[in-house]
Amino acid sequence: MAKLRISIVEYLNTAPLVWSFTRGPLRGRYELFFTVPSQCAEALRAGAVDIAILPAIEYQRIPDLVVLPDLAIASKRSARSLLMLGKKPMKQAARIALDRSSRSTQMLARILCAEHWNISPEFFEAAPDPATMLRDADAALLIGDTALRLAMAIEKTATRSADGAWVSSGASAELADVDVLYVYDVVEAWRNLSGWPAVLAVWAARRETVTSQVVEDFLASRDMGLAQVKEIAGEAAKQLRLPAEELLRYLSENIDYSLDEENRRGLEAYFERAARLRLIPRVKAIEWAKGRDVSAATALRSGR
Repeated sequence: MAKLRISIVEYLNTAPLVWSFTRGPLRGRYELFFTVPSQCAEALRAGAVDIAILPAIEYQRIPDLVVLPDLAIASKRSARSLLMLGKKPMKQAARIALDRSSRSTQMLARILCAEHWNISPEFFEAAPDPATMLRDADAALLIGDTALRLAMAIEKTATRSADGAWVSSGASAELADVDVLYVYDVVEAWRNLSGWPAVLAVWAARRETVTSQVVEDFLASRDMGLAQVKEIAGEAAKQLRLPAEELLRYLSENIDYSLDEENRRGLEAYFERAARLRLIPRVKAIEWAKGRDVSAATALRSGR
């Protein structure tokens, strides 16, 4: 029987989800492909893979998918790796560059502009290079490890503004042309707007490919990864040249890997706001993969 093909986001925050597939007892059971979030979506849409870490909004756009229960890349209050950078406060931004590797966070940015910052800017996609993005725009959406590196650099010296921005002067060498940088955590802004966490990605699959064993494998891989999160942070620190303790804090405090009740409510609120703004045609109800049920999975994860 052919191995199921999995498309995986090549960011640090994904590592705990796939630990068993890359380093543990499930290594070799699945065929793995590493890429950026937008390409994970395209691979699943085209049938090039069977399962993908899917930008959450793409569940509404790709037909015939199921979501694996109690698995996500989410953030309860702040992510530090999903940032809106501005040369001026967001309420003054007229032109915004969007990281082209993003899908879900792009949608969050559009929702926040419309309903949180009350602006109607021009949007355009760009490569994730903050200096280039900000040369052509008032603000830039940046995600992933590049954003996390920038967040860590500015947190030490930045001050908070009244609108929730981290304000920094001379934040980094690569942004030397920006006199004052306003940095907004996208998840923090979403929480302030909606009252809910942000779910950025889910494991999604073609309905016919998922068995109860597949669901158990993915839950087991996540659980094993969370048990090894200190080791994951230590290895990533060498690759990214960032402090291991900061990466451990990021993986442990900023990112949540469940689809507990609060996260599911946040995901539903996200879909509802996207539909209300006509960013998607309508809200499609979530169809769960057969296997361990959602409530049981959440209870087991939390030890209840």
